[in-house]
Amino acid sequence: MVTVGASTMFFHEYTVDIIFDALTNAGCNAVEFWLETPSFWLKELPVPVLQEAINTHPAIHSVSVHAPVLDLNPCSVNPDVADISTRWACRAVAIAEQINACAVTIHPGRRTAKRQVSFADKERLAHYLSEVKTCAASAGVTVSLENMEHKVNSLLPAPQDFISLLKAEPWLSFTLDTAHTFTGGKQEATEYIKHLHSRIAVVHVSACIDGKMHCRMKENADVAHVLTLLAEYEYAGPLILEIEDLTFQQELSLREKTEILSDETAWVRSFFE
Repeated sequence: MVTVGASTMFFHEYTVDIIFDALTNAGCNAVEFWLETPSFWLKELPVPVLQEAINTHPAIHSVSVHAPVLDLNPCSVNPDVADISTRWACRAVAIAEQINACAVTIHPGRRTAKRQVSFADKERLAHYLSEVKTCAASAGVTVSLENMEHKVNSLLPAPQDFISLLKAEPWLSFTLDTAHTFTGGKQEATEYIKHLHSRIAVVHVSACIDGKMHCRMKENADVAHVLTLLAEYEYAGPLILEIEDLTFQQELSLREKTEILSDETAWVRSFFE
C-alpha cells in the first residue's frame, strides 16, 4: 500500500517537531526529510531531534531522506565542489541508516557550463555514483537517483538516459519527479514508468503549470495521468508531495499549509484506493 506525505521544505520556516505535527494533522503517513530543512541544517544536523520526532509521530511510518543539493554539484569542474557534494551525499546515507529511512534521494549533478554534456562530465557522474555506491553498500541504504528537468546542461535529460544507466547500475533505484518529467513533454512520465516501474523507490508529486515548477496538483490532468499509471503498475512506495510555497501569490500560515496539504494528500491517495 502506498504512503502519502510531503517534503519537509514545504514547512521550511518551522522546527522539526512542528513539521511532523503538521504532516500528521494533514493526514500524511510519509515524509521526505531534506537535510537542508533550516531548523535542522543550521543547527549542525541534530539527528536525535529528528529521531525523537519520528518516534513521537507513529502515524508517519515511511521516512525517506533527500541529500543536500543547494549550492552543490557532484559533477562540477571544480574538484573541491565535486568532492564536498559527494561527501554530503554520503553523509545523507549515513543519517538515513541511523533513522532507518527507506531511501535516500540524490541528484545527478549537471555540467557546470550551460552547454551540452561532454564525455568528461559523464566520467564525473560515474565517479560520483561509484563513491556513493561504496558508502551505501556499507550502510545498507537504498539510494535513489532523481530525474531532473530538461535543461541544456542536464546530465540525464531523457528517459532513455535513465534506462541505460539503471541497467548498468543494478544497485541504484529511481526517484520519479512528475514536474520534472513534464518539461520533456506529456509522454515522458509514461516512458519512465513503463520501463522503470520496478526500480522506482520514491515519487515526487507536483504539477508544472505555465513553466512554473512544483505547483499544487489537485485536479491537474497531467498529474492525474501519472498517478493512474502508477496505480496500474501497482506502485507501492512513498508518494511525496513536493509543493513549492513560492508558487502561491500570498505567504501561507502554518494552518493554511496544513489545510492545503490535507486536501492534496486526500486527492493523491484516492488514485490508489
